[in-house]
Amino acid sequence: MAVTLKDVAERAGVSRSAVSRTFTEGASVSLKTRRKVERAAAELGYHPNALASSLTTGRTKLIGLISNNFHNPIFLEVFDRFTRGLQDRGLRPLLVNLTDETDPENSVRLLRQYSVDGVIVASSTLSPAFARAFRDAGMPVVHSFGRFASAPEVHVVGIDNIACGRMAAETLIARGYTRVAFLGGPESATSTQDRFRGFTEVVAAHPEIEASHSFASAYSFDAGRVEMTKQLMTDRAEAYFCGDDVLSIGALSAVQSAGLSCPGDVGIIGLNDMEMARWENIALTTIRQPIPEIVESSIDLVVAMLTDPGRIPETRLFGCRIVERETLRPLP
Repeated sequence: MAVTLKDVAERAGVSRSAVSRTFTEGASVSLKTRRKVERAAAELGYHPNALASSLTTGRTKLIGLISNNFHNPIFLEVFDRFTRGLQDRGLRPLLVNLTDETDPENSVRLLRQYSVDGVIVASSTLSPAFARAFRDAGMPVVHSFGRFASAPEVHVVGIDNIACGRMAAETLIARGYTRVAFLGGPESATSTQDRFRGFTEVVAAHPEIEASHSFASAYSFDAGRVEMTKQLMTDRAEAYFCGDDVLSIGALSAVQSAGLSCPGDVGIIGLNDMEMARWENIALTTIRQPIPEIVESSIDLVVAMLTDPGRIPETRLFGCRIVERETLRPLP
């Protein structure tokens, strides 16, 4: 038989309400009573029922963690860090897959059913409208990997994708490439749009540089391979900024299948610095996105909003840097 709150109260010699207060965050209970209850609970092997506690406190401690790109291996690291980080704070992540979702109201209804205390939108491709929909429904929300805004409508934590696009273009030009290309993810994704914008801004300032662009259907290995295969059948560029590591690895696979070498025939630079990019047989030169810092900061904001729901939205940006490996020719 499961040990009950009544069993603990009888063993500790206190009322059931005293036991309940002991295991209710923020409730008032004397130190002496707390010690008696905790000792009795340990002896009996009692653990408070989280669902029952939520009925008393009105707080489920559930945090909706939603994303829409489960084909990109980088999100294995993202979800691992989010779930562990939330659990370390005494919160419970509720993972929601929005891969084919276009209507944010469906997501709002789903998370309302679970009475989540807050929401983290972990996506660089979902539009800002999704995060705003949760805000409008009265849910504390953070958009991780979201689009930069100087006056954000919800909390945003991520990187400056325009600056990353500039960084990639400058890196290719510094290595002497004169025919460069942007191979991005879905054209509708804000991250793709901003990386492309930064890339073209730099190229436009160098009239001697010839540039082209194309977009893959998704941030995935297969999409990157398909798009690069198309590029190799035309007048290919000397080097590509693929806008994402998994796209870059798909592109690298297409280059190798065509009997070409990287960086001998085609140079590639990615973005993220996912674990796979470091593998010896890939050795991708890329732009590192500081995922651990972004995740930790996002969790900090969610926790802060649980006690201060009216907190003014802010944007937290983290810097990126080039990680040199073997898919670009060296600097002269």
